[in-house]
Amino acid sequence: MIAVYPGSFDPVTLGHLDIIERAAKIADKLYVGVLVNVSKVTRFTAETRLAHLRELTAHLPNVEVAFFDGMLVEFVKKVGADVIIRGFRFEISEYEMQMVTANIIFGAETFFIPAKPEFSYISSSLVKEIAARGGDISGMVPEIIGRAFSDGIGSGLFGNAGGNH
Repeated sequence: MIAVYPGSFDPVTLGHLDIIERAAKIADKLYVGVLVNVSKVTRFTAETRLAHLRELTAHLPNVEVAFFDGMLVEFVKKVGADVIIRGFRFEISEYEMQMVTANIIFGAETFFIPAKPEFSYISSSLVKEIAARGGDISGMVPEIIGRAFSDGIGSGLFGNAGGNH
């Protein structure tokens, strides 16, 4: 089975990594699709997000990290994936279910992987909010992401355009 796990990953969290590692166990090949959305302002450039994910998944031989823009279903077709992997924390939103239904219409199935309890409260938005106020994010993100925040990479609250690549 070939799978795609899409997201903006701005920044990568421990929850994201958990879903990637668990999905890699069930997929023969897992593409982590880094969404490039020129209309979305991101903390980290697309190149930085891609580099972080490649470093963090280097130990997983069946994982490949790649950019995509446009419709997810087109990326799924491009890489020949059978399924889309989605993580969820507490519940699956109405919006998420609308996307799943649309993807089915376009020929792509979705598998949901629930967050482990210890990661269920973590979101990229929460990480950015805490970091912007000088809070401790060390229990929410991998060490390289914490260092990137500390080093000021992507500094200036949400200061980089998401479409840089």
